[in-house]
Amino acid sequence: MTRAKRTVLIHHPYKPPEGFDSPVVPVAKGSTVFFDNTAALRSRRWVDKSGYTYGLHGTPTTFTLEQRLATLEGARHVLLAPSGLAAIALVNQALLQAGDELLLPDNVYGPSKALARNELARWGITHRLYDAMDAASLSAAITPKTKLVWLEAPGSVTLEFPDLRGLLAAAREANPQATLALDNTWGAGLAFDAFELGVDVTVHALTKYPSGGGDVLMGSIACNDDALRETLSMTHSRLGNNVGLNDAELLLRSLPSLAVRYAAQDAAARRVADWCAPRPEIARVLHPARSGSPGHEHWVRHCRAAAGLLTLEFDPRYTPEQVDAVIDALELFRIGWSWGGPVSLAVPYRADQLRSLPTPYRGTLVRLAIGLEDTDDLCADLARALGKLA
Repeated sequence: MTRAKRTVLIHHPYKPPEGFDSPVVPVAKGSTVFFDNTAALRSRRWVDKSGYTYGLHGTPTTFTLEQRLATLEGARHVLLAPSGLAAIALVNQALLQAGDELLLPDNVYGPSKALARNELARWGITHRLYDAMDAASLSAAITPKTKLVWLEAPGSVTLEFPDLRGLLAAAREANPQATLALDNTWGAGLAFDAFELGVDVTVHALTKYPSGGGDVLMGSIACNDDALRETLSMTHSRLGNNVGLNDAELLLRSLPSLAVRYAAQDAAARRVADWCAPRPEIARVLHPARSGSPGHEHWVRHCRAAAGLLTLEFDPRYTPEQVDAVIDALELFRIGWSWGGPVSLAVPYRADQLRSLPTPYRGTLVRLAIGLEDTDDLCADLARALGKLA
């Protein structure tokens, strides 16, 4: 049959030969997926990743990324989400319903707490806060209505490292039916092995270290249990969660250098922390690997590395406005959210506005995310900016 050129250009018979291989994972794009026959259309099941049904449910590119992330997290199953916060929200929506209760550490990632106070509350889901540095606080907060317990290591901004084993044991004893979820963004799958500790689910803001370029928004949800994977996958599908295939390509390109970048930024953060510690303007340097930092003993017991984050607690004699002037004077440290990229960042926080439970922090806090610049240059930048307080 002779067909018009415009038809042949769409239904062209040529297929490239098999066997092409290179370090780059091909980007397989498509919303529509073709089936050989109607029997295949009716029988193929996407949730177990054994075949393709629709672009929303994955392509070879996302399946490959999921498998590599599963290896990183030490899990069997991974789902991709549009951001780290989207991953947190998906876990909440998949596992909670009206009348259920959610448990959050008081030092949890701020938007996670805001999600519980607003959207989840409107849907009839209540939440309680516990002190992540006190397993007894978790035991006291958990109830038979608690269906999901979140953990975070270390705490957001103030970087306290909790006794993860102690918290997990307390939660299991108080309510064995509750699902235990961990935000593993700081650990990046490298600092400690979350599933060996006994968590049920991890979420990871791939925006941070796995991306490494400050140019991709993406998150992941990992688990081992098949039934839990099924529940999460069905909610994932019904919510229409998806990621861009070019973004998945960027993550696949960045993953091979993840461990090298993480180690470099870990070492650089410790070097900057050591430089900051004796400065008279700074009351305390918060970094889990530093002796004296809250939860350091737990970090020693749980971890083999630390991320490139540290927080400076300024002497209370300095006003927030004075600390802002220090940040504004920085040249190499840029002002901006997130971390894990090549550029160092600085963001101020008010200690009295961060927490609901009593907190020992009194001065203005500045979180530093260390990038890939030379540490001598970063310290010189800090020295010049701190001179504004003279």
